[in-house]
Amino acid sequence: MRSMTDRIFDIAIIGAGPTGASLALGLANLGLKIALVDARDPAASAKPDGRNFAIVTGSWRLLRSLGVTETLTETSQPLNGLEAVDGGTHYFGHPSVLFEKTDLDSPDPDEPLGQMIMAEPLQAALDAAVAANGEITHFSPALFDRVERDAYQATVYLADGTTVQTRLLVGADGMRSPVREAVGIETEGRDYQKSVFTANVLLSEPHHGIARQLFTPEGPFATLPLTGNRANLAWYMQRGAAATLAKLPIEDAEAELNARFSEFAGPMKIEGAAGSYPLILQLATEITSQRTALIGDAARRVNPLAGQGLNQGFRDVAALIEIAEETLHLGGDIGGPMMLQSFSQARRFDGAGTALALDAIDRLFSNDSMLTKPLRSLGLLAASKISPLRRYLAQKASATENGVAGPMSDW
Repeated sequence: MRSMTDRIFDIAIIGAGPTGASLALGLANLGLKIALVDARDPAASAKPDGRNFAIVTGSWRLLRSLGVTETLTETSQPLNGLEAVDGGTHYFGHPSVLFEKTDLDSPDPDEPLGQMIMAEPLQAALDAAVAANGEITHFSPALFDRVERDAYQATVYLADGTTVQTRLLVGADGMRSPVREAVGIETEGRDYQKSVFTANVLLSEPHHGIARQLFTPEGPFATLPLTGNRANLAWYMQRGAAATLAKLPIEDAEAELNARFSEFAGPMKIEGAAGSYPLILQLATEITSQRTALIGDAARRVNPLAGQGLNQGFRDVAALIEIAEETLHLGGDIGGPMMLQSFSQARRFDGAGTALALDAIDRLFSNDSMLTKPLRSLGLLAASKISPLRRYLAQKASATENGVAGPMSDW
């Protein structure tokens, strides 16, 4: 319950998904007063969420520091390796590279490259931690309507008439971010004219915790390990084909899947409902504005290649927590120009660089050109045989490399 009177907070976060909720927890642990605006209605029956996330080691360390990983261990699957295989017809063989947990150079030799986590238990763990934190006021169900800003604060108006005053407004509200639109930040990018078919499957061969990716001329096909020798798969297809396949009877979709990929992954049996989503690259031209910051999909929607989407959001979270802590230590202005400049420097170019690198990899491998195949083969061979390069790529992918923006490398 809440009154219609003004509320005053240090930081207001719009969006209570994994990035918004984790940011709220991290900032509240610094003693900041947080408003978390959540569009979900707790009284309504939640729609089933069949998504699975590849949470890399750096992101897992962040979640562990927030106290939410203990309840996730029973339903999560450790990622022990990442394998990339180049398909196609030109050149000899199908070169591959396999990154293993030993490439992390972690003090803990048993630390995996990451964890595969189902969306529902992840969100449930974050929701429980938010409910137990006395520094977070959870507005739910609530919708962002508009914002007025000046040099000192932002006044946020919710759709039900509630007014929230805050020193910093954070948009964690997804690809179509109302916050980003309200403050006039534009986006750029491209539509791949592709979609991704996704489903959970039962494998006929042990996965050993290895995430496998086959690059085909049409685009990647990936199997991400789940508990019980299952896998979450992602199959890049031309726009329309993925949606059509997802609507077929399960046995027909299964037959098509196995006809194409049983040689790579072994016979697979689809469990539950299949789905699809469009493949789009979208980057915000700026990730900060007056008294405003964007994180996660509000800041960038990246190619899901290598499962970096949510992990980029967690890098935003880690960086913003660290910068807020430093600002408090120095007696600075939460949400002021210096803090926002530090966040932009830490995350804008790194996030955009990762998005463009994933885009370039997709362009390079999603074809059957006899001109690019030798280059791809050479790159995979180098990554496989040159130990320092292997370690760098594995640590980059798992967000454990030295100098990573934010405190994730230390947790």
